[in-house]
Amino acid sequence: MTIVRLDKLLQSGSGDRLAKLVERARNMGDLAQILRSSLPDDAAPHLLAANMRDERELVLICSSSPWAARMRFESETLLKAARKVGIDAKTCSVKVGKPF
Repeated sequence: MTIVRLDKLLQSGSGDRLAKLVERARNMGDLAQILRSSLPDDAAPHLLAANMRDERELVLICSSSPWAARMRFESETLLKAARKVGIDAKTCSVKVGKPF
């Protein structure tokens, strides 16, 4: 992924880049919500974000190490949920991040 400075995105004539960035953020949010709905109620709030990498790897960001372990345990369920909406993920990796 190419890193683009915010001031470059906001310059006139860069609407296409900004639109792509906004679309990407929405897609990531939609994916995270779909995956949360497949998790047990106690685990769902701890899935902070989800993304696809290299078109085959589902990447999850969780709130803490214990919840990351739980998400690893639920990885097959999460992969199945992604496949139901047309995302052909083959693997799942889990990372710990800070809540927004």
